[in-house]
Amino acid sequence: MSGEMARADPQPVFIMSEARKSSPGHTGRSSPGHTGKSRRGRTGKSSVGRTGAISPGTTGRPGPGQPASSSRRAFVKSVAAGSAVVAGLPSLLAGEEAGAVHPMSRRFRASPGEAGARQVVPSDRVGLAVIGAGGMGMADVETALRIPGVELVAACDIFDGRLDAARERHGDLLTTRDYREVLARDDIDAVIVGTPDHWHQPISIEALRAGKAVYCEKPMVHDIAEGHELIRVQEESGQVFQVGSQGMSSLGNEKARELYEEGAIGELNYAEGFWARNDPIGAWQYPIPADASEETVDWGRFLGPAPDRPYDPLRVFRWRNYRDYGTGVAGDLFVHLFSSLHFVVGSRGPTRIQAAGGLRYWKDGREVPDVLLGVFDYPESDSHPGFNLSLRVNFVDGTSGSTFLRLVGSEGAMDVTWTEVVLRKNVAVDPMDAFSQEKMAEAAADEGGLPGRVRMLPPAEARYEVERGYRGAHVDHFFNFFQAIRGGPAVMEDATFGLRAAAPALACNLSYFEDRIVRWDPDDMRLV
Repeated sequence: MSGEMARADPQPVFIMSEARKSSPGHTGRSSPGHTGKSRRGRTGKSSVGRTGAISPGTTGRPGPGQPASSSRRAFVKSVAAGSAVVAGLPSLLAGEEAGAVHPMSRRFRASPGEAGARQVVPSDRVGLAVIGAGGMGMADVETALRIPGVELVAACDIFDGRLDAARERHGDLLTTRDYREVLARDDIDAVIVGTPDHWHQPISIEALRAGKAVYCEKPMVHDIAEGHELIRVQEESGQVFQVGSQGMSSLGNEKARELYEEGAIGELNYAEGFWARNDPIGAWQYPIPADASEETVDWGRFLGPAPDRPYDPLRVFRWRNYRDYGTGVAGDLFVHLFSSLHFVVGSRGPTRIQAAGGLRYWKDGREVPDVLLGVFDYPESDSHPGFNLSLRVNFVDGTSGSTFLRLVGSEGAMDVTWTEVVLRKNVAVDPMDAFSQEKMAEAAADEGGLPGRVRMLPPAEARYEVERGYRGAHVDHFFNFFQAIRGGPAVMEDATFGLRAAAPALACNLSYFEDRIVRWDPDDMRLV
């Protein structure tokens, strides 16, 4: 880092939160999954974000119809005339003291039982069922029930112990091993599909055809070839369908998208992301219930479309480790990173995919790697230049247990998580500054010379953090889902967006297991 970037003042911290009048994440923009377009194109065309007015000229990039050279000359003249340019940082920083806090609260109507909760009219009530009442399915239920007017009506699972636990927790429910009983109920408006991956597409399709809204856990499909039928059925049914990559609706992703559209990092050229874990549960070594047996587990319904084989409790309760039911670390975790990246920069996806990795530690009979790396080529589009992406997952990381997505551009970089964005800027050097320094050096050489002139720099780093009490991306994502059911804005992560996030993740498995480069058409959403 240049000595000129060193700073004595603390980095500015911005508390990320926003007042909510409708649904979180919906600002009137169309879904990048539908059009692949964002308001900011390669030429720096930008609409003003919520944090302030940054015009193309303030970042040194050409404006609409303006050659780069003339734009640069105009920028230099503005500096010479004494314009206040804050080196590309959001205009919140202009004139503000370092360390200033800017609260931007996300406010929801209180959940049932909380102070300030209001009565929900009967027409806003949503009858909910969960199909797949394991860890993720019931975590989804607990989050969904925080949204006013949502009532759990039924739970379906192939293990009796989970059905017993659902009744103990939620009282008088329909509980069943057969999801078709759930879909036949008139008092159920929406279903959570929290099953193993190989059941995501068939159950989602049947639910949509039965007139139910669907919240499907990620990845949306077990196989890339399943995606187009699900997209078609969603369109034909007219029902709400949302994929459960909850980070899509986070304040962190929203702020990152806003900064990107304002040109905060310049021209994107590289991105990277990772998930690091270092514990048995994180590596999917889930406990096997003591009462699990062929009598308490419906093995046939668990297998469903998967190949027949003798009962094996490991395959039921640690299904992510097996390719017949799960999609490995790519389908479980890469898909989150693809969802966030595509949302932030408005991308449709990569064209070239290659993966490498191995089973390095968790040699417990699993069929998938515990360390995986992927590299991806993204073509130029209306919303971003061509860039490269690298992703990695490590289930044996002895140094951390975290995740982030980093976007690197010509003028800076952003580290993005669901609750925090850190923006780092390069120090811009322009011809007028060089000229001034030369003149001051000449003056210093004279008798009684002046001391060398120093520059007044903006902070090299800005940090945006969620406000204390933020309910989290999971709540935001379900809020979006139920708002769409009630006639509000359409969800962002529909089936089209879901396939564009899932397909490059699942293509990593093709690359790894078949030892080849995979080509993908992100527009037609087909393997090449």
